[in-house]
Amino acid sequence: MNFNIDQIRKDFPILSQQVYNRPLVYFDNGATTQKPQCVINCINDYHTQHNSSIHRGVHYLSEKATEDYENARKTVQHFINAASSNEIIFTPGTTSSINGLAFSFGERYIREGDEIIVTEMEHHANIVPWQMLCERKKSRLRVIPFSDEGILKLEELDRMINEKTRLICVIHVSNALGTINPVNEIIQKAHQHNIPVLVDGAQSVQHTSVDVQQMDCDFFAFSGHKIYAPTGIGILYGKEKWLDELPPFQGGGDMVDVVTFEKTTYNSLPFKFEAGTPNYIGAIGLASALDYVTSLGVENIAQHELTLLHQGTEKLLNLGYVKLFGTAPHKSSILSFIVNGVHPYDTGMVLDKMGIAVRTGTHCAQPVMQHYGIEGTVRASVALYNNALEIDALVEGVKKVKTMFG
Repeated sequence: MNFNIDQIRKDFPILSQQVYNRPLVYFDNGATTQKPQCVINCINDYHTQHNSSIHRGVHYLSEKATEDYENARKTVQHFINAASSNEIIFTPGTTSSINGLAFSFGERYIREGDEIIVTEMEHHANIVPWQMLCERKKSRLRVIPFSDEGILKLEELDRMINEKTRLICVIHVSNALGTINPVNEIIQKAHQHNIPVLVDGAQSVQHTSVDVQQMDCDFFAFSGHKIYAPTGIGILYGKEKWLDELPPFQGGGDMVDVVTFEKTTYNSLPFKFEAGTPNYIGAIGLASALDYVTSLGVENIAQHELTLLHQGTEKLLNLGYVKLFGTAPHKSSILSFIVNGVHPYDTGMVLDKMGIAVRTGTHCAQPVMQHYGIEGTVRASVALYNNALEIDALVEGVKKVKTMFG
């Protein structure tokens, strides 16, 4: 289809507003994306016409909500090409997905002396839960380093894998650097030793096609709010063979089969991992967002964002006083930089007064900043609704920052 950026921007009502009497330029998409009108309408319609708790009721509203919720699960299944809808677990988000898996996998498979491998560029959500697990189980966390260009040193992985390795956890796309990691190669290496792999897809599903069967990952997690869906909804994908074996990480209603004070038996997949009343409206909103992305074409989105990434990279570097972090040849649409001699927070404040929303700080990836010996960066993250004029506005804003701070 024709990727009409002007028409697409009209789908997002928030983009038409002004901030400090300037047109809003929203480059904080790595933190959360804006919502198209179709998703907003979907959520509003559900609250006003269809709201009812799912799975438990025999009345019309409950049965309709249940059907739509389970259809949303199938939408996610098809979007990431899972083999079965039983492999799709709804969670509050990526962080919740990883924490739940860390508890469940840890209870079943991790013992004292075992090892879990992560990378130096992980988001805190794919570090801290594993550290907590290692502390509980007296196991060990090992770290694959990356080069100054932002490329993982996979030769180190070959040296790390041993008979104690139980799991490898890797971010698909770095939220701080934009690096697209070679997850297929990592998974292949791991599976040669029968080691499962978790892929953190929080920064990938909105930018590139994801096929979990082709990737052959054992687990995959992502958040709805980073792919134009509501907050508070996310996905944990797991191969059915693993999910069958893992114990639930929460107890309560809907994840049970029979409850007595002597013993409780658990529901079948995927319900044994979805305790309590789920965020069914969020799940239905996520399905609407995925349908929207599909209608535009993930490859069209990827090409559009890559064009803007190249334009932004070239124009910022041509200024001569901007240092870019994350220069791997395979990158997603993240510009992480500092203006020489200017604190990232000051850069962000000036840009804000020009109507330009960026993220400043460590981006929940403090080990990345420690690698470079810096306090943080300015992060401009591109989404499908950004355009070339906004890239120019960012560059002009950086020029003003340099003028103000010398």
